[in-house]
Amino acid sequence: MIFILLLVILILEVYPFLAFLPHFAGNQSLLFSFYFVSLSTLSYLGMGIYMYQGRFQQKSHSYTTNILASVAFSWIIGKVILVIGLLVEDIYRLSLFGYQSIIEAEATFPTRNGLFDLTFYMLSFVFMLFLIYGVVYGKYHFKLHRVELKLKDLPKQFDGFKIVQFSDAHLGSFDKMSGFKKGIDLIKSTQLDLLVFTGDLVNNLAAEAEPYIPHFKELTAKYGKLAILGNHDYADYVSWPNEIEKRKNLERLAEIHAEMGFHLLDNENVTVQKNDAYIYVAGVQNWGLPPFPQHGDLNKAIQGIPENAITILLSHDASHWDAQIKNHKHQIHLTLSGHTHGMQFGIDLPFFKWSPVKLKYPKWAGLYRENSRYLYVNRGFGFLGFPGRSGIRPEVTEFVLKSE
Repeated sequence: MIFILLLVILILEVYPFLAFLPHFAGNQSLLFSFYFVSLSTLSYLGMGIYMYQGRFQQKSHSYTTNILASVAFSWIIGKVILVIGLLVEDIYRLSLFGYQSIIEAEATFPTRNGLFDLTFYMLSFVFMLFLIYGVVYGKYHFKLHRVELKLKDLPKQFDGFKIVQFSDAHLGSFDKMSGFKKGIDLIKSTQLDLLVFTGDLVNNLAAEAEPYIPHFKELTAKYGKLAILGNHDYADYVSWPNEIEKRKNLERLAEIHAEMGFHLLDNENVTVQKNDAYIYVAGVQNWGLPPFPQHGDLNKAIQGIPENAITILLSHDASHWDAQIKNHKHQIHLTLSGHTHGMQFGIDLPFFKWSPVKLKYPKWAGLYRENSRYLYVNRGFGFLGFPGRSGIRPEVTEFVLKSE
């Protein structure tokens, strides 16, 4: 694995360097070499320190640190585009040289096409700016998605009932309280009846949520505030001295949910009553495809819910829907999930959506429907790993329930 990683780094550095070098002569080539090698060295060093601090020391990064890390990351990833372009061009040049060698006695290896190279240099630069934009601005550019859902058998008393969902807060990643408050203010701006949170409150440690308790306490909903756990909430990505300390962390996280005013659903359901009508909201612990934990117990979560009652399920990982939910004998009308973050990178337009995350999660953002059952995958409130959001804005979702 290390050998493959070193090989990839070698290709990303040597290939573009040798392609750029002929454009400079004399002292200019020395100056170019110095800057190129220095930037690359600093980029890898910076990214290594950044990932080590976040992964092994559980350190929260400052806004300035995240910007510097994004520049380093963008410099590395931008060269991927360069390598693709250079490779396509070199395959063409090699093929042309081979063809000319067959039909001509003396063939010369074609030189690089300056316009073609310039195009890929510019694409690489634009891509770098796109990633940096996501760190400087995009991660706090919250968006409210409004979704109207027509549900068969919805009691008329619940016609127009509003549920607001947010997911994947990852509070340990936030680097500006003012940016975080933009998301809180967006939730406050909705005329909600019920507020639900679908997991990953923290990156790992319960302590990450402590500074944010007062802000979540300010959120109010007439019919309550419900939450579930996500895969990160179990702190499986930390090396604990023993299981007792790990369990204490999870217990403290449950206490924090209560202090914030959320009822943490532990494979259980609650009844929401409006006048003389009822709907049911169930919540499971995390259930994901390996290597993610499968603590969720769907049958236990919906136990006691009348067969024909409107049932809404909170399940962090949308993989659960395909695996167990959509064909379950109990009619689960709406499942609310998160987990994917939309990979925090992609294209998210009204008429076109794409992100690399769809290669792993076919249902990665927005609304899906099969057999009169709905799944909604929230794009996430916070961010993790890459300290930004490029093209995939942080989301708050407002659902309006309507009778069919």
